[in-house]
Amino acid sequence: MTTLYIRHPARAEGEGALCSFALAGDNGAIEQTGVGALRNLSDLVAAARRVVLVVSASDVTLLAVQAPPLSGARLRAALPGLVEEHILGDPLEAVLVAGPALADGTRPVAVVQRDWFEPLVRTLLAQGARAVTALPAQLCLPLQPGSVTAAIGGGELTLRQSQYQGLGLALDGTAASTLQTVRALAGDSPLVLYVPHEQLGEYQAIAAEAGPGSAVEQDDWAHWIAGSKSTVLDLVPGLGAAGMAQRDWARWRWPIRLALLVLVINLAALNVDWLRQRGEANAIRQQITQTFKSAYPNTPAIDPVAQMQQNIARAKASSGELAHDEFNYLVAAFGEAAGSTGRAPGITSLEYRERALLVKVKAETVDPGLFKQLQSALGARGLALEETGAATWRIANTGAKP
Repeated sequence: MTTLYIRHPARAEGEGALCSFALAGDNGAIEQTGVGALRNLSDLVAAARRVVLVVSASDVTLLAVQAPPLSGARLRAALPGLVEEHILGDPLEAVLVAGPALADGTRPVAVVQRDWFEPLVRTLLAQGARAVTALPAQLCLPLQPGSVTAAIGGGELTLRQSQYQGLGLALDGTAASTLQTVRALAGDSPLVLYVPHEQLGEYQAIAAEAGPGSAVEQDDWAHWIAGSKSTVLDLVPGLGAAGMAQRDWARWRWPIRLALLVLVINLAALNVDWLRQRGEANAIRQQITQTFKSAYPNTPAIDPVAQMQQNIARAKASSGELAHDEFNYLVAAFGEAAGSTGRAPGITSLEYRERALLVKVKAETVDPGLFKQLQSALGARGLALEETGAATWRIANTGAKP
């Protein structure tokens, strides 16, 4: 995936002004560069994963305002009042974006005219941009601690003084006067100046004559891309919903219809299967009821399965056969298992509750080895032995045939 960087010239140049662009891969390598009108970059915009619009420094005003400790919606609501005395015109007609709070209690605020900036972002979104980021050009220059960075090109000076300080000026003069202006704005700080390739020699000669403190280098897209990663002051969130890509639901019309059709087919299949299984269940229930009525014609069929189990248990009991969850069987099985171990535990009480035998034993007469022997012996008889408390055992039928 790629990122498309677009440097937009000052709006004073008009709608047909040419934008320089660079297409960079995820590894930072620049794959393509060029110049063209913004409206002619639709193919590149649609193909890129992300679009970074570098807005001309002369079109973005950076302020440092004292702001209360607010965040989110409260901060956005307070911004017009905070910047009103610092800008010309109505702050409600501008896009205002605040940066993080600084150590001196101020916040950087970027200001750009809404009626000019919003159409630019809408144009990129209409061209198919998936995500748009707009950064002030002065904050996209490389930041070197203790130095001032500047760039000259297209009759404009872009200057960065610190992480959130910078400006843009329109310049129309000789190289000597331009360098003198830049040097004055930089003050006593070392200056790194980027100039176009065709003017590199001229500016280097003038800077050498002016003395140390100014370094002149060739302007390159790599500088702007690296510098753009040093700021988080994105202008697009200041547009609100106008800066968000609108989903084109027309493109998804047929996929959504197909998904709904598949859902309807699956629901119909589930209902058909449920109806089939319910019919089978009713048939089995009727068969069980008929079998019960033929065996017990004088007994009303309420729950045939449970009633059949109870009747079978009564028949076994009347013939002398004990059920495996009856008290007598559990006690007898426990006695046989304890006798087979050769050392019976000391029993303090026996209690029959919920078809299980609760046995309380003397703790000093039991050890883990004896407990395991009893578990094994009772398991062979289809019974389970578990310890439910201190010196308390529970014996219950597992349902397995001994």
